[in-house]
Amino acid sequence: MAIILNIETATTNCSVSVAKDGKMLALKEFNSASFSHAEQLHIFIEEVLQNASLSITDINAIAVSKGPGSYTGLRIGVSAAKGLCFSLDIPLISVATLSSLAHQTKLKKNEVVVAVLDARRMEVYSAVYDADYNQVTQTEAKIIDETSYEDVLSTYNKVHFIGSGAAKIKDTLQSNKAVYILDAVPSAKEMCALSFVKFTNVALEDVAYFEPYYLKNFMLQKPKSKK
Repeated sequence: MAIILNIETATTNCSVSVAKDGKMLALKEFNSASFSHAEQLHIFIEEVLQNASLSITDINAIAVSKGPGSYTGLRIGVSAAKGLCFSLDIPLISVATLSSLAHQTKLKKNEVVVAVLDARRMEVYSAVYDADYNQVTQTEAKIIDETSYEDVLSTYNKVHFIGSGAAKIKDTLQSNKAVYILDAVPSAKEMCALSFVKFTNVALEDVAYFEPYYLKNFMLQKPKSKK
């Protein structure tokens, strides 16, 4: 038996779930552009454990959404997960943010889902998954133009674009093969099954050295010099 606490803070959605053998017992999440994850996360952890009639010492592992996504959001989630793993002496599991987002779709044969998170300007964080949710392209920071995803659209019967970056693509691409799911955000709900598979396969992270997958370097704006 494995009880896993799942933490998702890579985007605007602060989301926490607890699952037993991959089956969700409780979920608490709130999607807000204000990014108040630092204030909400530990409260949400306490609530899901209470709703599942569990205590923190019942947890066998912590799973965290590893990115790509918001630099600040990822730091908050990973820091909380590592702190709990250290204090409880339990393993850390990482789940790719785009993978859990892709699992929100239902695909038929010869269809794919492109999980896309909004980045700067006309850029998105992107990865393509087939009908069995195998990743078929590398995760990349992709600039969107009229030729984006031409190879994917020409290969598959239908292409589902899901996530906060889908609106940019919808406004730019013209294809009758494209389906857009604009309001989806990564959630700890889909992490339940994914983290259990990793726990079963002993696909664990080194708690001391694990870092979020930012994909791009964090750009800190320098203040303008006063003349």
